[in-house]
Amino acid sequence: MESNQKNPQGKELSLNLPEEVAKGSYANLAIITHSTSEFIIDFAKILPGIPQPSVTNRIIMTPEHAKRLARALEDNIAKFESQFGEVKLPEQKMVLPPMGFGPNTPNA
Repeated sequence: MESNQKNPQGKELSLNLPEEVAKGSYANLAIITHSTSEFIIDFAKILPGIPQPSVTNRIIMTPEHAKRLARALEDNIAKFESQFGEVKLPEQKMVLPPMGFGPNTPNA
């Protein structure tokens, strides 16, 4: 499957999207760690009755790409909320022990 997207320079970018990747995978938790040269995002799922979260995907990117991703997510969330209303977050916060490397703690 191919998908056409605009890259940051405004030029059309043709992407190859293999069928297995196009199916996607479910994640309800993201654990983010970093070093001086990269950000690591582990996408995981926590399910009732399963004692340990299962990492479904790990994405490694440069700090510059991580910042671009954060901006793109902010932009898309704003567009989503303008169309469907505010996304409300529950009051409770899940705290997990630090994983990976870097001085930060994971964010869910």
